[in-house]
Amino acid sequence: MTRPTRQRERDVERTRWQGESENVDDEEEDEIDLEEVDEEELVRTGDGELIHEPTGIIIEEEQIDPGPEWRAFNHSERQEKSRVGAPTTQTMHDKGLTTTIDWKDKDAYGRSISSRKRSQMHRLRKWQERIRTKDAGERNLQFALSEIDRMASALGVPRSVREVASVIYRRALSEDLIRGRSIEGVATSALYAACRKEGIPRSLEEISEVSRVERKEIGRTYRYISQELGLEMKPVDPKKYVPRFCSELDLSKEVQSKANEIIETTAEKGLLSGKSPTGYAAAAIYAASLLCNEKKTQREVADVAQVTEVTIRNRYQEQIEAMGIHG
Repeated sequence: MTRPTRQRERDVERTRWQGESENVDDEEEDEIDLEEVDEEELVRTGDGELIHEPTGIIIEEEQIDPGPEWRAFNHSERQEKSRVGAPTTQTMHDKGLTTTIDWKDKDAYGRSISSRKRSQMHRLRKWQERIRTKDAGERNLQFALSEIDRMASALGVPRSVREVASVIYRRALSEDLIRGRSIEGVATSALYAACRKEGIPRSLEEISEVSRVERKEIGRTYRYISQELGLEMKPVDPKKYVPRFCSELDLSKEVQSKANEIIETTAEKGLLSGKSPTGYAAAAIYAASLLCNEKKTQREVADVAQVTEVTIRNRYQEQIEAMGIHG
């Protein structure tokens, strides 16, 4: 009984050795000299693998997946499986990394806690709020970022603008540009710069309406900050004001496209140089409303664009002359 068993073991060993030698031969055949491979024959897949298309050999496959190890198919599943908090943000002075004690006086199972525990949690919550800011500098930063958040909410700008405004303010703070200027003024200027940088322009008049600072101070501080920080700001395109102004005036898409056409044609002839983009857009909308038989008065357009009727009349005359429209 022993001999046949040993014979079988030898046969299995021989078969395994032959299989390994065949695999080694296959690997040697699959080896490719990367220096001789034509780059056009390499294909990068959606998973990040680099494949030699003629042979199908995977050349690179070491990819790191930064995502979670679990899968979720809707928002509620993601919330249940997630084990991390909110992402860091520049809109908070501590970037959102400190602990917040919830105001609901309940334990981990949702049950109400005793009166003694409630008073203890109240004291802990109070001290937690106090120690979040360690000095006057952090308290000022906290106030400035809350002002940016308040004004951004009033203007209805997206979250990305708030993040950019917070970064600009932090840069101004690190460069010591706040000294001698009001916190509100620098915060408002940072928000105005962020709106321009993100391509969501708001006029100084609109910014000053939600701010606690006068228009002149906002403009002066903005020019100083943009120069010192080297912010590259392109001139505002008047066409970016057209959709919002037309929406507030309840004008059709036809008027909107005609106003854009007027702006493009007259800007090519050099009329836009040195002109206020809001006034220029308002005049184009006024001219387009007349041409499309959806007339709006100069006062109505001026109120929406926050410019004077004189500005609209002057820009309107220049634009219709450049377009070759008379009468």
